[in-house]
Amino acid sequence: MRFAIYGTGGVGGYFGGRLAESGEDVTFIARGEHLSTIQRDGLRVKSINGDFVISPAQATDDPLSVGEVDCVIVAVKAWQVKDAAEEMRPMIGPETFVVPLENGVEAPQHLAEVLGRAPVLGGLCGILAYRVAPGVIHHAGVDPFVRFGELDNQPSERTQRLKATFDRAQGVHAEIPDDINVAIWSKFLFICAMSGVGAVTRAPIGICRSLPESREMLEQVMQEICQAGRATGVALPENAIERAMTFIDSLPETSTASMHRDIIEGFPSELDSQNGAVVRLGEAAGVATPVNATIHAALLPQELRARRQLNF
Repeated sequence: MRFAIYGTGGVGGYFGGRLAESGEDVTFIARGEHLSTIQRDGLRVKSINGDFVISPAQATDDPLSVGEVDCVIVAVKAWQVKDAAEEMRPMIGPETFVVPLENGVEAPQHLAEVLGRAPVLGGLCGILAYRVAPGVIHHAGVDPFVRFGELDNQPSERTQRLKATFDRAQGVHAEIPDDINVAIWSKFLFICAMSGVGAVTRAPIGICRSLPESREMLEQVMQEICQAGRATGVALPENAIERAMTFIDSLPETSTASMHRDIIEGFPSELDSQNGAVVRLGEAAGVATPVNATIHAALLPQELRARRQLNF
């Protein structure tokens, strides 16, 4: 298959790298020094499952030069999805499908608003990975997985073809869930809680889950997400929070979410797409979300400063 990886950070770099390693035709969309290093030296992935290098690697910052592809994997930050959808239009043909792997629950909707519903799948991934230097990705934790499916949960040839392609790649577990929306919201439970509580406390997950007070906050964030999700028609199971906490308890003690790291480093973050989204979706469904609202309000000044909308 011919792939474009739109966003070559930890997620796009790892999963795109594994596809390229298995022999698929992969073009990485990147920018700046990261791009020039990949073009010169290849893409290097340092992984707990074994390091590898894609060299030479196909990489560009110009989607028009890529042409139509079979699949676009969208791996930018959640707040960048709408702009990415506009920019990727030259790569979208009649049979192209698009798989978002963002944190949050709104990426499929944002892609469909620009590209139409037909090419868009639902998707998510699990991995602890990030860019450590230009051209270098570090996979530091979690056995990597991708899950994707049609938004109406109907079987399709394209999802089966994508799963078969991922199955040929090393270091990736691919799955088509029975209900992709439940799968997306189930991931949202733990990543939103980990992001928000981690960013407010400035503590890694090992600390947040071990202190009774911050552990309770993690669970309160999740309870509000479950209530908002169920109110919007997502059939989250009764043990969703228990399962999310089990996953959190399995993470390395030093783990932090990308939103947490971005806020600490003064970069624009996914605050609006995570805790902010819980507040928005809760308001629309008539569900109170006071803990997420407090986290959002506490972090908002730093977010606006990172976006140069406030100066202090």
